[in-house]
Amino acid sequence: MNIFLRELKANFKSLLIWSAFIVFFIYMGMAKFSAFAADEEMLKILDSFPQALMDAFQMNAFNLTTVSGFFGVMFTYFALIAAIFAAMLGSDIISKEERDKTVEFSLTLPVSRAKLITGKILAAFVNCVLFVLVIWGGNLLLSQSYEPEASFYEFLKLSIVALFFIEMIFLAIGVLLGSAMKQYKRASSVAVSLLLGTYFLSIISDLSENLEFLKYFSPFKYFNPVKILNESKFEPVYLWISLGIVVVSIVGAYLTYSKRDLYI
Repeated sequence: MNIFLRELKANFKSLLIWSAFIVFFIYMGMAKFSAFAADEEMLKILDSFPQALMDAFQMNAFNLTTVSGFFGVMFTYFALIAAIFAAMLGSDIISKEERDKTVEFSLTLPVSRAKLITGKILAAFVNCVLFVLVIWGGNLLLSQSYEPEASFYEFLKLSIVALFFIEMIFLAIGVLLGSAMKQYKRASSVAVSLLLGTYFLSIISDLSENLEFLKYFSPFKYFNPVKILNESKFEPVYLWISLGIVVVSIVGAYLTYSKRDLYI
C-alpha cells in the first residue's frame, strides 16, 4: 500500500478525536462568550483579575464584548492545541514504526528511507491542514449566532494562517525528534516539553524589556493576534525564522533518519 495513504488511514481516528475535541472547545468558548457579548458591564469583572494573567493572555488588548476580541484572547489556546497536535503527530508518525515493531516490515519494502519519511511527512502535513481547517470551520459556524462584525472574517482568516505556520514549525520539530532520537519512546514527550518550554518563554519575554530577546526563541510570539487584528499582516522577520526552522528541521530529519540504526 502507498505509504502516504497508509499513514492517512492509520491517523484518521486520531484526527477525528482531536477534531471532536477542538469543536467542543470552540463550542464551550462561544458559550462563555455569550456572557460578554455586547455587555460592557461584564468587562468590569476583569478588573479583579491579576495583571500578570491579563498580560499573559493579552486580555487587556481586546474588547471581549466583540467576537473578534474574544477570538483574539482564545487564539493563544488554539495555538497551544494546534502546536501539541502537530508536535505529537510529527514525532509519533516517525517513531511508531520502532514502537509498534513494524520497522522490519517497512525496511523490506522496495523503497528508500528517504521515500518512507517523505510519505509520512506528507501524510502528517495533510492532517495538520485538515485540523486547522476544522478550527476555521468551527469558529466560523459557531460564531454566526452572535452576528460577527465584518472585520472578524479577515481576522479569522489571517489567524488560521498563523496557526498553520505554528503547526508547521512544531510538526517539523516533531519529525526531527522522531527521526533523530535513539530513545524513540521519548520523542513525543520531548517534543511537547520543548513546546511548553517555548510557550513559557513567550510569557517571560513580556515581563521585562531585558528579556524581550527571548521572543525570537518562541514561535508563539511570531504571530501576535493583536497585530494581526489591528494591522492585518505578519512581520516578515518571523515568517523567515519560521521557514528556517521548518527547513532545517526537515533536512535534519532526512539526514539523521537515513543514518540512524533502527530498533527492530
